Amino acid sequence: MTSTQSPLIILDRDGVINHDSDRYIKSPDEWLPIEGSLEAIARLTHAGWSVAVATNQSGIERGLFDINVLHAIHNKMMNAVAEKGGRIDGVFFCPHTANTACSCRKPSPGLLKILAADSAGRSTRRPSWATPCVTSRREQLLNAISGLLRRGRA
Repeated sequence: MTSTQSPLIILDRDGVINHDSDRYIKSPDEWLPIEGSLEAIARLTHAGWSVAVATNQSGIERGLFDINVLHAIHNKMMNAVAEKGGRIDGVFFCPHTANTACSCRKPSPGLLKILAADSAGRSTRRPSWATPCVTSRREQLLNAISGLLRRGRA
């Protein structure tokens, strides 16, 4: 692997990095990290992984918050990760509800295709291979990192 290549892990946001809510995360104040998630991302960063977030954010289409609020939430998340020594290389989101016929809402592959196209266009940190770990369970994230550690990849 050259210095311009790194493995990529793709994480969901709500329920993996931060606590989820049936009422949606509608402001930066409502975004609360799950214990250990920021440190796990920092550990992946230090091991040379690129970390991306792929998240459904139907609250936009529902009118619960706008794109500026979503960016503020993501800035808070990225700053919190940075404070622990980690980095999120990109955040990709679908703003649609499940009733909208779109290809970007997970589990449809559109969001991952957008992410892949973006990653392929980067000249400084081009992933050499991808490990889609788009999940909504903290335990799955921790198990994935544990497995990577056992294989010497994190």
